[in-house]
Amino acid sequence: MKRVLSISTLYPNASAPRFGTFVARSLEALATRGDWHVTMINPIGIPPVAFGRYRPLARAAVGGTENAIEVHRPRFTLIPRLGARINASVIARRILPLVQQLHAENPFDVVDAQFFYPDGPVAAFVADKLGLPFSIKARGSDITYWGGRDFAHEQMLDAAARATGLLAVSQALASDMAALGMDRSKITIHYTGLDRERFRPLAHAGLRTRLNETLGIALPETQPVLASVGALIELKGQDLAIGALAQVTGAHLLLVGKGPDEAHLRDLVADLGLASRVHFLGSIDHDMLPLVLSASDAMVLPTRNEGLANAWVEALACGTPLVTTDVGGVRELVTSPDAGVLVERNIPAIAKGINAVLARKAPREQVASAVARFDWKTNAADLAAYYERLVARVS
Repeated sequence: MKRVLSISTLYPNASAPRFGTFVARSLEALATRGDWHVTMINPIGIPPVAFGRYRPLARAAVGGTENAIEVHRPRFTLIPRLGARINASVIARRILPLVQQLHAENPFDVVDAQFFYPDGPVAAFVADKLGLPFSIKARGSDITYWGGRDFAHEQMLDAAARATGLLAVSQALASDMAALGMDRSKITIHYTGLDRERFRPLAHAGLRTRLNETLGIALPETQPVLASVGALIELKGQDLAIGALAQVTGAHLLLVGKGPDEAHLRDLVADLGLASRVHFLGSIDHDMLPLVLSASDAMVLPTRNEGLANAWVEALACGTPLVTTDVGGVRELVTSPDAGVLVERNIPAIAKGINAVLARKAPREQVASAVARFDWKTNAADLAAYYERLVARVS
């Protein structure tokens, strides 16, 4: 069995169990194949004084075996809002003794970074010390956001130049990476996976009643229901979805997620007189999400930046068409009118898109066919084959 050392600053923990779940699902699928052992280094940043949300996070900085993955969570000193420039070097030097100990006990074959910044420069440093090939995966905001900050851009380009291989979650993101100055010939497309048993079109009858009883909301049986899945942050555009709702007769909007914009969004809902039609669901159980999506007539996400959003894939898999912006790899999913519409990032365009999707009433099985190629087994098989190529390239 070959061994991969994966480094990810985003990974589920006891304090934030939904944090980076897509990373965990991909590596868990790889680990269950039986040909690769996965060791995860999930550095946890804690300020010198652990205040507020950092207190439970500090308590969660413990490791163990989690779903067939060996997880280590070393703490590093984080300077909130100011430490981004040095986080990569701080993390790299903090985890190196642990990595060297693990490598001495049972050598790794390849080092893997699950995000470009700060994970990529950390992986470059670690792989150099161990004399191993390494890979960096780009997922979206790590390229579009960090790539626009000079100090991070410089470190990312250096790490990319030294990497044995690079991954991108969509063709569009690979083009963005090349535009930043990365070698396009190094980049392999690695689409996200999907739990096909969980995310599929569910029988519509009775779903809304079940949601009303479980979540304590009041969805109508005959009026349109829209879902918006994502962190409540300005980038995702929930304020625009709320504004558009006022132009969609009788529709209700389900906001799935938490974030710093929640207070602002609640004020906006009150100001527009939409309190009875907008439902803040928070971070719901993952088993509940397919019910929410299957009970909805469209998934509305007027996002400003994405790579290839898991929320897009999961909605389509449930037979729920998209109303979203033309960003990232969305054109690799919305390949027919049944899958949804791409709109400009303004309220009139979003409202028009919603009404167009509602009028089309595409059959759910037909919508779901847009993501027929996505599943975690395929994702793991592609990842295993990619790692094998990296190892062979340097052997």
